[in-house]
Amino acid sequence: MTSKESRSMVPNLNYLIEQVGKDKGIPKKVIVETLEEAMLKAAQRTFGIEEDIEAQFNEELGEVELFHFKTVVSTIANPLTEIGIEEAHQLDPDALEGDSIGVKLESMDFGRIAAQIAKQVIIQRVRSAEREQIYEDYKDRKGDLIAGTVRRIERGNIVVDLGRTEGILLAKDQSPRETYRPHDRILAYVTDVTTTTKGPQIILSRADVGLLLKLFEMEVPEIAEGIVKIVAAAREPGSRSKIAVVSRDSDVDPVGACVGMKGTRVQNIVQELRGEKIDIVPWNPDPVRYVCNGLAPAVVSQVLIDEEQHLMEITVPDDQLSLAIGKRGQNVRLASQLSGWRIEIQSESKVEKMAEQARELYQRLPGVDADLADTLTRLGFLSLEDIVRADVNDLKIIPGLNAEKAKVLVEEADILQARVEAERSGQEIDEEKLAARRRAAQKPKAKPAADDERPELLRLKNMDEELQARLNEAGYYTIADIVEANFEPKDFSEKFGVSMRKTRAILHSAKQRQDPTLAAGEEEGEDGGESGAVETPPENAPAKEAPDGSAEAGPSDEKDADR
Repeated sequence: MTSKESRSMVPNLNYLIEQVGKDKGIPKKVIVETLEEAMLKAAQRTFGIEEDIEAQFNEELGEVELFHFKTVVSTIANPLTEIGIEEAHQLDPDALEGDSIGVKLESMDFGRIAAQIAKQVIIQRVRSAEREQIYEDYKDRKGDLIAGTVRRIERGNIVVDLGRTEGILLAKDQSPRETYRPHDRILAYVTDVTTTTKGPQIILSRADVGLLLKLFEMEVPEIAEGIVKIVAAAREPGSRSKIAVVSRDSDVDPVGACVGMKGTRVQNIVQELRGEKIDIVPWNPDPVRYVCNGLAPAVVSQVLIDEEQHLMEITVPDDQLSLAIGKRGQNVRLASQLSGWRIEIQSESKVEKMAEQARELYQRLPGVDADLADTLTRLGFLSLEDIVRADVNDLKIIPGLNAEKAKVLVEEADILQARVEAERSGQEIDEEKLAARRRAAQKPKAKPAADDERPELLRLKNMDEELQARLNEAGYYTIADIVEANFEPKDFSEKFGVSMRKTRAILHSAKQRQDPTLAAGEEEGEDGGESGAVETPPENAPAKEAPDGSAEAGPSDEKDADR
């Protein structure tokens, strides 16, 4: 068979390269390199791997040419590696003895096994190149929305057909109220794009808050253009969401822009989320107004702020309590996530009852009459603990007090608190200890030691020498000891006879000392304060009743209109 005849039997690869590149989205350069590698491996299989063979794609002929390089010699000793000078001159008239010259090989000379190897190499390389290209196409789509159809469901996980590849919607990333069947259309949020041995993996979600934000960006042009900004969002998938919005243009109402004419914009999003309720609230730089907006539609009567604990104690009318808390604590929980503040909600009757009890207690303090007791409760001091923790500089500006009286008030409140706690627990009152406490309070206080000079436990907020001694007796000598013990607030409070408010402050202070990166107010495992008020209940927490019968986190009958 002549060279011309053999060439006519070799298919033109230009069309194949073009088609594969178009179908698989693979660059031409990668396909050419794959063909060259495949032909080279086939040639090495036929002629020996130690032979000096090169593969080059001839675009004009549309074929991969193979060249076996031999050394030009005058007398041939090894025909496999050497070529005579006369034959070399036929290939290259300028060839000299000692030069290396390529002799073209005919691919038709390959055996069946060599051809099979070439085929496997091409398949593997094309598949690998396709996976790499898919990863390159999708790696920058993290945080985007992507549409597909349900291909199959495996052990609760949904495999989504995205066209050139598949995405995976894990069971944990699905909305509880949604169900899908094969061939259903689905719009999902891309949370991650990773590479595995099986190729790129597109991780999808229908539960991520990012899905909510992207849907608003799609539906509300003012958000896409940057006129309206979503400052924060909180979501419980399939049930309810809250977003806080602000406008950079005074002429544009941020809430109205998101709601749309007759509610069309927000209703489109609600429909996509299968009926999930959405509250749109105006963001406010004032934390109090912002939190009140977040609790809407409930009406707030009073707000007390504890900056140190990053806590807001909110009072609402009795008929607004269940509305403010929401079903299973959902409304207050979302408002807390939205604002970043811990929130405790109490009814007006509960607060008034606490205030009445506080007024009675305060009048047992030396120098406190009915008017001062009433003033203290109206300013939010509803327990002896509140007075003990108060800054003297804040107390001294109250009518009827000055710096000295405020100092005495704090000291006497501390002593009375110890007496009251003993009475409540049924323990005998140690009058000698109380007298010593009073004498210690009346002594001029020495300049406090620098933080690093004080015993380690005394560096914690609200820690005193008496509690330190009790901790030492129980085997806790350092801050690390307390953190490693991983106390539940209730257990710590009962074990060491400390109020819940004081317990929370101590445990959180210990965590902050151990881990300075912990943000203020990020306390874990709290179960509410002494008052029995609701404090951001855990998700799906059962309804509770306060000791006085008022609802703390019970089901709500409110019908919250989507804004």
